[in-house]
Amino acid sequence: MCKALRPFETLGDVIKAMPNLARMQAWRSIYSLVAKHIKHPKLRIVMSFHPLLIGGNPYSVTCVYSLIHSLERRWGVHSAMGGTGAIVRELVKLLDQRQVPIRYNAPVTRIRVEGGRAKGVELASGEFLPADIVISNGDAAWTYRHLIEPQHRKHWTDKRIAKGKYSSGLFVWYFGTNRKYEDVPHHMMVLGPRYKGLLQDIFKNHKLSKDFSLYLYRPTATDPSLAPEGCDSFYALSVVPNLSSETDWPAITEQYRDAIATVLQESVLPDLKQHVVSSKVTTPQDFQDRLWSYKGAGFGLEPILIQSAWFRPHNRSQDVEGLFMVGASSQPGAGVPSVLMSAKMLETVVPDVKSFV
Repeated sequence: MCKALRPFETLGDVIKAMPNLARMQAWRSIYSLVAKHIKHPKLRIVMSFHPLLIGGNPYSVTCVYSLIHSLERRWGVHSAMGGTGAIVRELVKLLDQRQVPIRYNAPVTRIRVEGGRAKGVELASGEFLPADIVISNGDAAWTYRHLIEPQHRKHWTDKRIAKGKYSSGLFVWYFGTNRKYEDVPHHMMVLGPRYKGLLQDIFKNHKLSKDFSLYLYRPTATDPSLAPEGCDSFYALSVVPNLSSETDWPAITEQYRDAIATVLQESVLPDLKQHVVSSKVTTPQDFQDRLWSYKGAGFGLEPILIQSAWFRPHNRSQDVEGLFMVGASSQPGAGVPSVLMSAKMLETVVPDVKSFV
């Protein structure tokens, strides 16, 4: 197993990494590292905004995440033909080949713990599924806070969970058009008038601003099969405050979506509104209510230094024996590559047992 895929399970792991962290000056933020080398304000934005795509504020996220640029330069940026759904379908196929059953539409309401050990899960239907181990790929904060009773949590207490600094929320508008926009690349940033002020509103003031910046994704630039012939598919992602902002998303969703459509129409997608033929929106409220993300945060704890690596929820639960965490909110962090790495890391910590959930 590659050492890069080993989780930080002990304080000793952190101590071993400290010389490298010191050389990188890991206490510095991404933005301060970029500003040390680049003077032009717009180039500073271009070289520092990427932590937003894992839920972090460039002015507070550790500069360790500057490694993302290095990894992308070395290994490239990949896109699954057929979309993210193709990855999911292949994983389902793999599980099916190994005769691993999948239960759909069966929400877990409780992880049963006896004698400090996970014994299985209880479903909303009232059914109990016994297991030797339990692996949660849901949001770690939600899992601890809502699925495990407080008396079984000495580390991830309700107080500790509430005090954490959580990632931003996400407003995502998925849409299809009945025309193609050939000049729009696979990935594009459409920046608003503010940078630092907007980030302060999102992460510190927990305030939904009228202005925004957008990540515009056009997968049909690479894979035309993701839309009918002569059409395009997109999503526009706006980083917004998580539910700490107390934004009434059901009341303003359509207004906010239309504002995004107006900005895109006036910039890179001319006549957009008259060409939209399909539309779907996801807000931080959906992340909480449908995806069970604590505070509607899209990426769990914000990846600041004291919430990264060993300080992030461990893949092996620190509270319950036989319980394991995987996914964006646990080690190593958010983003599809990191989530898949998180799954690989489980190989180093999950025991070989007869049954699991």
